[in-house]
Amino acid sequence: MAEKKRHGATRTNPQPVGVPSPELEAHLRQQYAELAYIAGGLAHEIKNPLSTIRLNLDLLAEDLDPDNPAHRRMLRKLELVQRECERLEGIVEEFLQFARASELHREACDLNALVQDLVEFLGPTMAEHRIEVAFYPRSDLPLVRVDRDLLKQALLNLLLNARDAMPEGGQIVIATQPGDGDVQVTVIDTGVGMPREILEKIFHPFFSTRRHGTGLGLPTVRKIVEAHGGKVTVESEPGKGSKFTIHLPVGERG
Repeated sequence: MAEKKRHGATRTNPQPVGVPSPELEAHLRQQYAELAYIAGGLAHEIKNPLSTIRLNLDLLAEDLDPDNPAHRRMLRKLELVQRECERLEGIVEEFLQFARASELHREACDLNALVQDLVEFLGPTMAEHRIEVAFYPRSDLPLVRVDRDLLKQALLNLLLNARDAMPEGGQIVIATQPGDGDVQVTVIDTGVGMPREILEKIFHPFFSTRRHGTGLGLPTVRKIVEAHGGKVTVESEPGKGSKFTIHLPVGERG
């Protein structure tokens, strides 16, 4: 029996279900870039008047006499508003970092030297929190082409996240090593760890388990690393700490 002919045109190289076409991906990237630009501009416009408000609150506080009972009540209210202004400024600053995380200015970089600078910079802060930081660099790392400032911001966010996971103190171990076509930076802490349901959300913007957390630190890490063509992986268990690994491709140009 003759085979029945199929009706309609035959599709060549069909696009897998759920995967956008290259044209759609380019369009989405352009839309995302425009949105990030607008959001960054909006955050900048909010930051300027916030700074002015906080400055004037400081000036008002200087005019009040702490020995005067009425003035003391006013000072307490002013201090509350000042703290909220500072918190909002922090949120806006982190949002600006998130919005600009894809604007790369690459240059050849010694990853070990970059991590060492950051470890030395954070040393006093970590010591105040009773946290020991150990760095184990591999001497055979190839140079990587990265945006130094943004990559340093990503690592800083990871280290501060590790610090916050150890309110009673602990240890952070940082290690670098070459991988299969990439270079890896691993940050391990001895903190509280995370259950699976939290682990699945930590890279979602504005998700935070801390009362005053912005929920932008780890999403900014992922956005910066992915902008470099890399990825971030994480392993964690409650009570057993967490391990974050940044994978950066070797030989990226830009």
